[in-house]
Amino acid sequence: MMMIALGGVIGAGLFVGSGVVIKAAGPAAVVSFVITGLLVVLVMRMLGEMAVAMPAVGSFYEYARLAWSDRPRLGELAGFLTGWMYWYFWVIVVAQEAVAGAGLVRFWLPNEPTWFISLTLLLSLTVTNLISVRSFGEFEFWFASIKVAAIVVFLVLAGTYVLGLWPGVAPSAANLTAHGGFAPNGLLPILTGAVAATGFYFGAELVTVAAAEAAEPAKAVAKATNSVITRVLFFYVGSILLVVCLVPWNSTGIATPYVSALIAMHIPAAAHIMNAVILTAVLSALNSGLYASSRMLFALTRRGDAPAGLAKLNRKGVPTRAILLGTLFGYGAVVMSYVSPDTVFAFLVNSYGTVAIFVYLLIALSQLRLRARLEREEPARLKMRMWAYPYLTYVAIVGMFGIVLAMAFIPEQRTPLMFGVISLGILLLGFGARAYFGSRPDIAMLAMEPHQYDEL
Repeated sequence: MMMIALGGVIGAGLFVGSGVVIKAAGPAAVVSFVITGLLVVLVMRMLGEMAVAMPAVGSFYEYARLAWSDRPRLGELAGFLTGWMYWYFWVIVVAQEAVAGAGLVRFWLPNEPTWFISLTLLLSLTVTNLISVRSFGEFEFWFASIKVAAIVVFLVLAGTYVLGLWPGVAPSAANLTAHGGFAPNGLLPILTGAVAATGFYFGAELVTVAAAEAAEPAKAVAKATNSVITRVLFFYVGSILLVVCLVPWNSTGIATPYVSALIAMHIPAAAHIMNAVILTAVLSALNSGLYASSRMLFALTRRGDAPAGLAKLNRKGVPTRAILLGTLFGYGAVVMSYVSPDTVFAFLVNSYGTVAIFVYLLIALSQLRLRARLEREEPARLKMRMWAYPYLTYVAIVGMFGIVLAMAFIPEQRTPLMFGVISLGILLLGFGARAYFGSRPDIAMLAMEPHQYDEL
């Protein structure tokens, strides 16, 4: 469970996307990652509190409904939006990572067609997820282990080099200020970078989705959540700091920050090493996307928010139809990325990052209400508590509203914000259609005690 949590955080965004933030903000990109990282840590603590008190299939989808169980209609809406936005995020990740993985494999196999490699990656990990929950856990454990090991090795080597403990190298951090200062482009790019970095951290919350399938869900999620909180800033902020010490922020090499850092340390075969690590991160994200989307879709069927037929399990307890639906979406999106890259696929890619922020915002609002109710009715369930409640919860909510507001004033973020709002509008229409044509769930179910939930 701990490796699933850490693996969800350390993705291709760190290894590649961080270069975009550094190029815009300069060495002060470290501050961007600190700002966003602290928000993610707060959200993870909130999730940990709720998951330990109420481990449930669907995790924060159920929490969103329960938070407004005193206002059932609003609870239905909150749950519907949270569940479908989270599903939407991960099926787009599946499509994106299949395309990205193909590009990485072609680094070694340039003559193989991209579509064939994408198809192979999707089929391989689909089969893995269809076999059993244990197969997902085992594959994700090894994927995450490789990523975590790579980051740890990088931190040790780069730290040794920067501190001057490397043979024949003097300590140096001149690149932090040598090319126009620590924040060469001012304050705005730092805030812009914080907006962009939000998507890089997304994935840590997967541990609470997987918690319901653990032998001891409360114990597992508490341990994993604490692990993420103590290590996420170390891995992200620590490695980014070392990168900007080793590689000038305004150099062409910053487009591939970790490869360039290894080259600066004269590590042989740097490009091959990092390509392999990034491919592992991509496969991990693809694996996680299939798992997370199928489990959230399964949870949606339990409350009438998705067709009941998608809840069918195979003999090993795996929701095969839910997995296949997410996979088919991935196949379609991969095709669209080639057939019409400037229309449909562009819409999907531009909207999913904003959707991630919306999900985090709904998680924080749910925790704010559920914590108050638990303290009144069942304080014994609060074995893991959000720090400085409710003040830090309010800080996180204001911070996320601030990110969304900032996107409106940052030219390169306006398109993602617009597409995210459009996606939200489509989901609101979907909820209206569900309310009109579909059957409403039994409102009494919303008031069930957490321990009464069926196990998956």
